[in-house]
Amino acid sequence: MRPDIGVLGAGAFGTALAIALAQAGKRVVLWARDVEQAAAMAAARENVARLPGAAFPDGLDVTADVAMAAQAPVLLLAVPTQTLRGLAGAHAAFLADRRLVACCKGVELGTGLLPTQVLGQVIPGAQTAVLTGPSFAADIARGKPTALTLAVEGAGGEALQAALASHNLRLYLAHDVVGAQWGGALKNVIAIAAGVVLGAGFGESARAALMTRGFAEIGRLAQSRGAQAETLWGLSGFGDLVLTCTSDKSRNFRHGQAIGRGEAPDLTQTVEGVMTAHAIAQDADPDMLPVTCMVSALLREQVSLEQAKDLLLSRPLRNERG
Repeated sequence: MRPDIGVLGAGAFGTALAIALAQAGKRVVLWARDVEQAAAMAAARENVARLPGAAFPDGLDVTADVAMAAQAPVLLLAVPTQTLRGLAGAHAAFLADRRLVACCKGVELGTGLLPTQVLGQVIPGAQTAVLTGPSFAADIARGKPTALTLAVEGAGGEALQAALASHNLRLYLAHDVVGAQWGGALKNVIAIAAGVVLGAGFGESARAALMTRGFAEIGRLAQSRGAQAETLWGLSGFGDLVLTCTSDKSRNFRHGQAIGRGEAPDLTQTVEGVMTAHAIAQDADPDMLPVTCMVSALLREQVSLEQAKDLLLSRPLRNERG
């Protein structure tokens, strides 16, 4: 029987989305790149490696065959931003006539492209959308109430919204695809900085200031790239920023926290904010994006933590709206 939805990417988030959709009565196929991983998940009926304890519903099948997942008319692409181009290029023949929903957050290193822009470049004419917002995989998989933004250009947004929403997974439709992606990408960079602030013992007040000034950076950059200001105040911007900067469930926050403590961060997990910081900082104006540029410099060990703090605090005084 043809699946309703295919999920490409069996990390924690892709697995959680597949579980939530299957729980809502959809026929879902979850694709894992690794044959052994797919076989292990199929046998255990859970993703022990990435999302332990979240059992697979009956309507969820697992495969290592892209063609099987791509039978679905809607495909959720839940792979890291930096690997999206490779996935799309390798399987373009299966993806070309499907609705592709990017579920990754970031900016491609080297090109500075957003996920839907990468897809459009690799698969000209691709039907793309974005699913983004404040969410942790464990919450989604366990049926905890979660609200996300589904950004779709053109027609068909309402039908896609109805297909992907469930009682506990509430989707708000938007049409600013660019803004939704910039909010999701940039909040990861600010979350690394927030983690550094707390890890270094600079205090809650410093984190609040960092988040506020970081949000100002998000607005400046995103709007300069075509985003609508109101989008950034929604779930895909402000909402996602708040969650990611205030919870140790966030991989980006934990990465920064380890650096702030002088510890080696966990490099076995994908931390999208690292490459996004580098991708943006490579041609950015440090006066326009001081936090983002400083995060990149700190991650590259071009400055020490104390130097980064002093450089940010010694910037010229200005109006708050500046």
